[in-house]
Formats: sequence, structure tokens, C-alpha cells
Amino acid sequence: MSNYGNKQKHESKNPAQRALLNRFKQAAVQLVDRVAPKTVLEVGCGEGYMLDVLAEARPSLELTGIDISQEAVADASARLGDRATVRVEDARDLSASGESYDLVVMLEVLEHIPNPAQMLPVLEGLTKGPLLLSVPWEPFFRGLNFMRGKHLTAWGNDPEHVNHWGRRSFLEFVGSRFEVLETPVVFPWTMVLAKLR
Repeated sequence: MSNYGNKQKHESKNPAQRALLNRFKQAAVQLVDRVAPKTVLEVGCGEGYMLDVLAEARPSLELTGIDISQEAVADASARLGDRATVRVEDARDLSASGESYDLVVMLEVLEHIPNPAQMLPVLEGLTKGPLLLSVPWEPFFRGLNFMRGKHLTAWGNDPEHVNHWGRRSFLEFVGSRFEVLETPVVFPWTMVLAKLR
């Protein structure tokens, strides 16, 4: 995901977009609370916006973020300071190391990965139980982009999104390997709390 696009989304002045994102972040915090982790890993943490929310809401959490973009990790480190450990790392390499966390979070990343099914066993190897995942809820996400004049030539589709799930198809995707626990409605995204079977 480009740094510019992610920053633009999270730092938007558009009140409707800010309200939707705030609801998304609140739902994520509530689901984190439900599983009461001590250690949290965010895979694809980008510039650290969600880690920042978690650090503010639940200062006792031991937070770790990884991303493959050096630029994004530098931004996240500056944003988070000593409230989280953030590093440039590929989740596949981390999974092979045997590290595991009470909760693994991967928000708005799977739509960017050419073969998203390859990530499920990687995530399985990183969590001690629960996972918190989200993707854009299609076709509504594209429709909202199109209505606000974004990515018009692609009918609202972000050119960096290579996978597109409706709510049901994403729940089936996650459910193919994990037990789905909760799926709050956070339109225009699909968010899923799941756990190891």
C-alpha cells in the first residue's frame, strides 16, 4: 500500500470519512478488548495509525508492528515512540522464527496481496489463538470511491487492491482456516474476529 494513500485516508479532513474511520477504530478496540490480550502484533502496520489508537486506548498492551516498507516503519516509529516496537519485517520470516502473540491484527492488508490464501497459515503460526482481520466490503467500497470521484477510470477500484471480497465471501475465506467469533458491521469494511480451530 502506498504511504501517500494510507496517510491521505487516515488524515483526511472529510467529516464523513473521519466518522467512518473512527467507527472502524472503535470497533477494532472493542474486539481487542473481547480477547483481552497482553501482546499484540499488527502485520502490515503501515505508518502505525492503528497501533497509535491501541496505545492510546489500552496503554498496558505490549504492541509490536511489522511492515515491509522502511518508509512506513520510519513514520510509525516517529508516531509511536516507545509505546510500540515497530520494525521492517516480512510476516513469513517472523512466522518461521516461532514468535507468537496473544492477538494478531491484519487490517486493510489482504486486499493488496496477490495470493492472500498464503497468509492464512502464516497468521496461524503467529497467533496463540485470536486474529483480527479486515478488508474493504465490496462492491460498496468501490461504489463509495466512485461517488466521491476517486479512481473514476477504474470504476472506484483502488489500483492497489488486487482482491475483492463481499462480506459473505470474506467470512468464508477466513472460516476456511479459522473459527469466526464476531463480525461487527463497520461499513464500508468487513471486520472479523476469529481464532484458531
